[in-house]
Amino acid sequence: MRSSVLLCLAAFAASPALAAPAFAPAVKADYEHRLGALFDWFHRNPELSYKETNTAARMARELRSIPGIEVTEGVGGTGVVGVMRNGDGPAVLVRADMDGLPLKEASGLANASTVVQAGIDGVQSPVMHACGHDMHMTSLVGTALRLAAMKEAWRGTVVFVVQPAEERIGGARKMLEDGLYTRFPKPDYALALHVDADSPTGTLIADPGIAASSSDSVDITIHGVGAHGAYPHQGKDPIVMGAEIVLALQTLVSREISPLTPGVVTVGAFHAGAKHNIISDRAELQLTVRSDDETVRRTLLDGIRRIAQNVGRMNGMPEDRLPEVKVSIESTPVTLNDGALTARMRTALAAAFGAAALNSPPRTGMGAEDFAYFVQPELGVPGFYFYVGGTPQAAFDAARAGGAPVAGHHSPFFRIDPEPSVRLGTEAMTVAVLELLGKVAATP
Repeated sequence: MRSSVLLCLAAFAASPALAAPAFAPAVKADYEHRLGALFDWFHRNPELSYKETNTAARMARELRSIPGIEVTEGVGGTGVVGVMRNGDGPAVLVRADMDGLPLKEASGLANASTVVQAGIDGVQSPVMHACGHDMHMTSLVGTALRLAAMKEAWRGTVVFVVQPAEERIGGARKMLEDGLYTRFPKPDYALALHVDADSPTGTLIADPGIAASSSDSVDITIHGVGAHGAYPHQGKDPIVMGAEIVLALQTLVSREISPLTPGVVTVGAFHAGAKHNIISDRAELQLTVRSDDETVRRTLLDGIRRIAQNVGRMNGMPEDRLPEVKVSIESTPVTLNDGALTARMRTALAAAFGAAALNSPPRTGMGAEDFAYFVQPELGVPGFYFYVGGTPQAAFDAARAGGAPVAGHHSPFFRIDPEPSVRLGTEAMTVAVLELLGKVAATP
């Protein structure tokens, strides 16, 4: 996700006065009568990745209540698929993710989560929606409501995908493995949105090219030879080897890829030893690796293996005891917006909301997103992934004046303004689908 950088926000003036699609009053009514309460329920009741049982059941119930949607549960685990058919025409996939994060909410909101849940690792932890998936699900329901009410304006099929485990970047792949593109209509286009706490409400970010970086979780197991801390010559210290690996990894980005090409290798965890005077026989490193290019991604992953194994050799470890490097299943490619589709979407969104609503702030981080799996080139499904501003401009103004900073994603202080976010997300996604399956007029 985008990280909060106040200097970037200085480029934003007060949120523009938006134009609005003709159906905007209906979306407002939907929010007042249904969507607002639905968002509140999702926010109060988050669930961890692959454990979204109650969330999935609620989404299935919401979609089934909308005329003309065929709902299937249990796709790729807890995933839900709703198919709305409306005659001959293209098929469009609309995706929302639904998992929360293992964080104790400190937002100060009246509807702050107090949920505690055991994850797939068995560890109990507080849970909160700290990345806006509650908004994504609510907007998907809002979009389904509008499309069901406007069938005279479009023809084709909409496949609503409620995806588990985006935070563990595995749910999209599991849904595909469970036949998402064979058991259900294969889409001609795939769409998704994400609320952006770093952008003002009333704004949209809909740029071509890179929408999110690749991400790979890498585990390195370093084997050593245990010994007494006072007799280090009798052992092989895996902590020393681990430290050498950590430092050597820094040369991958600084010396092996172009300085004009982004890449990240971060060591997030280093576990080893249990006592002051004992040299352990094992150390473990956990890394996250990010890139915007598959060639760079491969260079970084290959370099990690090379460095780790050769540090083992340098320290005299035998070939069968060299450090082991494992790339986790928690990996995703780069999310790329299709150029032609994005141009079409930008034109439609500008017509519906006014060109001033479209912003292109500089990227400030290398967040990842497993929507990429739905739009891999070999699948032949062009994708469009856009952002919806989630924080009132007044909050940015107050932060620049010395007030509390705006909390970014994955923060226990994360909070968005739900009504303008959900309404704009619903309106924008509905405009996008109608552009692909029909036409709808915009009114200023």
